[in-house]
Amino acid sequence: MQKVIGLDIAKRVFQLHSVDPQTGEIERRKLSRGELLEHFARLSPATIAMEACSSSQHWARRFSAMGHEVRLIATKFVRPFVKTNKTDAADAAAIWESAQRPGMRFVPVKSEQQQGILALHNMRDLLVKSRTAQIHQIRAVFYEYGIDLPSGRHWGLKAMPTAFARAEGRIETVVLEALRSQLELIHDMSRRIERLEEQLGAYERSDDRCRRLWAIPGVGPLTATAVVAYERRSTSVEATSQPGCPGAGVVLSRGPRLLQLPPTGHVRTGRERGRGIV
Repeated sequence: MQKVIGLDIAKRVFQLHSVDPQTGEIERRKLSRGELLEHFARLSPATIAMEACSSSQHWARRFSAMGHEVRLIATKFVRPFVKTNKTDAADAAAIWESAQRPGMRFVPVKSEQQQGILALHNMRDLLVKSRTAQIHQIRAVFYEYGIDLPSGRHWGLKAMPTAFARAEGRIETVVLEALRSQLELIHDMSRRIERLEEQLGAYERSDDRCRRLWAIPGVGPLTATAVVAYERRSTSVEATSQPGCPGAGVVLSRGPRLLQLPPTGHVRTGRERGRGIV
């Protein structure tokens, strides 16, 4: 029986918790960042459990390369097993206990390439949200002066020059200068979003899995790269196409989640239920 080690990771100090399967002896130990890899390199193959948090994917890859089995657990599944006040030792013990629960769901270990794609997606998502917030702020200021902008990002930005012309003499100069500076920031964020999409598109064209996914109706470069980035070992592509309709009804199964592409070309995500996708 493999030894199970609960590891609470941090920036500088790491807390270990394990129980010897033969003697029942409990081991609690603190290790510095420099001692961590050296310690696990000396151990025989074991099961190392960690919370799926910042840097956990990096350590999971390093431990896997040493021959250890790695189990990453979502924080929400570890929290119920914390018996005392939240400390590093209590967290490590909770991780050790939750890793051995039957039916526990684990987070898949991602490759460096997958993490790189996810980083690009996360940067793009943040820029899109920030751009939307900046547009709404300009829209709100104009509303206060009775200047209405069309709904939607495209039409709202297209109407900006007219709105600024109408605002001359009605809004203080210092406010107009600040709004124009904010509009320049919006255009800069749009250019950065386009560059990130170009980088994702270049990766999509270089990856055979992405190219196959892109051939499905309703899937573009962003969806294809996201599916590949979240892919786990159990991922499979099941085609249920109908005659004369390539790619219809394709389901990309990823554990309990599904990405279903029905014949209409619309994308729906949800869990597997007896009544279908919800």
